[in-house]
Amino acid sequence: MTACVRGVDAGVERTGVVVIGAGQAGLSTAAGLRRGGLEPGPGFVVLDGEDGPGGAWRHRWPTLRMRTVNGVHDVAGIRSGFDDPGADPDLPARDAVPAYFARIERELDLRVVRPVHVHRVSDTGGPPAISTGGPPTNDTAGPLTVETDRGTWVTDHLVNATGTWTRPFVPAYPGLATFRGTSLHARTYPGPETMTGKRVVVVGGGITAVQLLLEIAPYAAATTWVTRREPEWIDTPFGPEQGRAAVARVEERVRAGLPPRSVVGVTGLPRTPEVRAGIASGVLVRRPMFARVVPDGVEWPDGAREPADVLVWATGWRPALGHLAPLRLRGPGGGIVMGEPLDTGVVADPRLHLVGYGPSASTIGADRAGRAAARDVLARLPVATGA
Repeated sequence: MTACVRGVDAGVERTGVVVIGAGQAGLSTAAGLRRGGLEPGPGFVVLDGEDGPGGAWRHRWPTLRMRTVNGVHDVAGIRSGFDDPGADPDLPARDAVPAYFARIERELDLRVVRPVHVHRVSDTGGPPAISTGGPPTNDTAGPLTVETDRGTWVTDHLVNATGTWTRPFVPAYPGLATFRGTSLHARTYPGPETMTGKRVVVVGGGITAVQLLLEIAPYAAATTWVTRREPEWIDTPFGPEQGRAAVARVEERVRAGLPPRSVVGVTGLPRTPEVRAGIASGVLVRRPMFARVVPDGVEWPDGAREPADVLVWATGWRPALGHLAPLRLRGPGGGIVMGEPLDTGVVADPRLHLVGYGPSASTIGADRAGRAAARDVLARLPVATGA
């Protein structure tokens, strides 16, 4: 399948579809476009900000092993082998998953362009870049301009799969600037050995906080776990039914135009044997959120204090969507209203899909959502018969 490109200035790259990001969601989308008949280059291009395959997995902390990751589902129908008998559960996740993603790129000949950093996406105006052979419709309202540090692309359809890794979130707390110890987000956590002999406060109620506490505790002089809400422990294996329920809870927010919560944040925390041991030992005994940070620790509203040398903020991430700001997609509620398919389509602009945003922001939903976005884009992208 090819697309005839016209109606744009010389000096820019022209393509039918731009996919931004080559993590799980981006690769799934690109695979769908490739299998649907589009050729890399004139048909679609994948722009990725990393130096090599793997997305955010390239930057996971060095001690994270495949046995403890929160699940890596097969992408684009290509078996990962992570769950196969004989697979090494102690492989570092930062090595194993990028190697798998690299294999997907090779086998499907996706020709990812990297490293490319997208600065802004704007509305070009004027006729569509792709000749449809017919009158304009709402789906062909004009091309989008994608400006990067390696040139400019013009496209009629854009699938954003930039994830959240580049936007770690640390809440504002009184006194944080006065803290004399080390304050870091989980994104830059260097490993448990660096915590040897230190008093560590870990903030956050998700699986990342639990994993960090379990591996820091044997090294640290003391650990304290602080969360805003009581942890929600689950004793049953996380299966498809629980996954659908979690996705539905996130969908409610994005359909209302509110900023999404992560899918992982609404699934609960599995009470594995390691977690049970951590609860019994006191490592995973939660304390309520403190009121302020003081120079040598944290302080609760009643004046009680906990000394600390290190604050680790396992407080999540926010969607990396700053490059889409010129399109003014956010509504009054602060979020982007999403629609079908699978809540990847932007209601306000049918040229855009956000894959890995809201309900598809997890290893559970990213592959399925990428396939759905690719099908929708292919259905909207006519094949031109002339140049």
